[in-house]
Amino acid sequence: MPSPIPADDLRAAVDPVRAWLAGEAEQPPRAVVGAAVKTSARWLAQQVPGRSVELRVPPHVAVQFVDGPRHTRGTPPNVVETDAATWLRLATGALSWGEAVAEGKVSASGNRADLGRHLPLSPLRS
Repeated sequence: MPSPIPADDLRAAVDPVRAWLAGEAEQPPRAVVGAAVKTSARWLAQQVPGRSVELRVPPHVAVQFVDGPRHTRGTPPNVVETDAATWLRLATGALSWGEAVAEGKVSASGNRADLGRHLPLSPLRS
């Protein structure tokens, strides 16, 4: 089992991409964006343990979380998929879940795939 991610580590991983997310800077190197995505997705998974929903942010990370029926093979019934910038905007509160879904920036399937109540991530709220 991985070590818990402290809130300070989460903020340290995401802070370098905030200017890019706000449109005030060019996209940071892939490794910086990847670290922000992985750390934030894994932080959410540790806060909402379980295996009934899979969050996919290709090519950076896929994590399972949310209590409920466990999924082990094939495509899970509850999947959320988005790109790195959208995920990070959701995680920081720069974009709401409802807006992201309405604008087609998030693909969410399954009755447990609504992440609106878990976002933004509390340590990242602006």
